[in-house]
Amino acid sequence: MDPVVKRELPVIDKIIRDETWLEGERRGCPVSPRDPAVRENVCRVVLQIGQRMRDDFTREIRAENGRQNAA
Repeated sequence: MDPVVKRELPVIDKIIRDETWLEGERRGCPVSPRDPAVRENVCRVVLQIGQRMRDDFTREIRAENGRQNAA
């Protein structure tokens, strides 16, 4: 698996949990993470932060690899 994707998945899982909770708060009842409104909101958030998240994780991985190679 791509190491960047591996780091992105827990962040996306958190976004799904947060958006599910927020939609439940808006409606006043529990909702499924598969609810269309939740999915739309998750996609919106990922589109907004996705490139920055990928860039940040790529930098982290390069820095870690650089430290390992220097050791």
